[in-house]
Amino acid sequence: MKIALDAMGGDYAPAEIVRGAREAARELEVQIMLVGHREKIQQELAGDNAGGLLSIVHASEVVGMDEHPVSAIRKKRDSSIVVATQLVKDGAADAVVSAGSTGAQMASSLFILGRIAGVDRPAISTLLPTANGVVALLDAGANVDCRPQHLQQFAVMGSLYAEKILGLANPKVGLVNIGAEETKGNELTLAAYNLLQETNINFIGNVEGRDLFFGAVSVAVCDGFVGNVILKSAEGLAMYILGMFKQELGKLEDILGREKIMHILGGFQRRMDYAEYGGAPLLGVDGVSVICHGSSRARAIKNAVRVAKEAVEQQLVRAIKVSLEKENFKEGKY
Repeated sequence: MKIALDAMGGDYAPAEIVRGAREAARELEVQIMLVGHREKIQQELAGDNAGGLLSIVHASEVVGMDEHPVSAIRKKRDSSIVVATQLVKDGAADAVVSAGSTGAQMASSLFILGRIAGVDRPAISTLLPTANGVVALLDAGANVDCRPQHLQQFAVMGSLYAEKILGLANPKVGLVNIGAEETKGNELTLAAYNLLQETNINFIGNVEGRDLFFGAVSVAVCDGFVGNVILKSAEGLAMYILGMFKQELGKLEDILGREKIMHILGGFQRRMDYAEYGGAPLLGVDGVSVICHGSSRARAIKNAVRVAKEAVEQQLVRAIKVSLEKENFKEGKY
């Protein structure tokens, strides 16, 4: 298996990207194609290519985080994200992973890989920690304005992701809303509720934001505006709680000892850290494209490669195609 990794994308590229690639290659036993400026990547490799599992594909340009995504990928055809995505399209790589501009990766995936038949808009599926595992939240920011049929498609794809990648049988799917009652919500959620009832997934109804973190559902569906607010709020709250937790535990250092406190903090931080979950797959494009947090370091990159590997092994894209055909999306039923 070959993974195309955008070595120039992210706040800590290329150093942390290369380091994460090296760890992933050795631990996951996958071939990784580092896409970006050859000399800069070679400097970070320092002669260690993980036993031949790492290779370099030169790309002379980089899409900046502040650039308009569509314009950038059209002008910068030799940018690392475009070249990496093209490797998947050409069959030279099985998946693309990047911590660079989310918009640029989405645009590259859409224009180069294309959409799966029956998918109007691809969605970002992000994992959030819960009391009994994780919940897949989608869309997490790709589509701020959605129609009811888009949420229906998100639900089908999210259910398959939870089944294939998270290993959950018949995962519970909920529609994020302001109340659990069927009659609650705005025009979008009211119409989407009816469409979700028509699918073959395990749709259990509406779910409120506060219930997401208690494991009420395995898949939470919403438009990208709501999803991104939930995601960023959860990240901020986690940072606040961790800081407050450190302060309170510090008061017990004389009683528990520093080693015990660091052990407790370490376990708590691991459960809250996005790096543990790696990247978020862009569901609905005709290929495996995994989006990483812009501030991803080596561990997050390694885990993102793991997510990409699992998606390829479980044939997630094919499963989505088959499921959407069964739901009759392809024929325009909805």
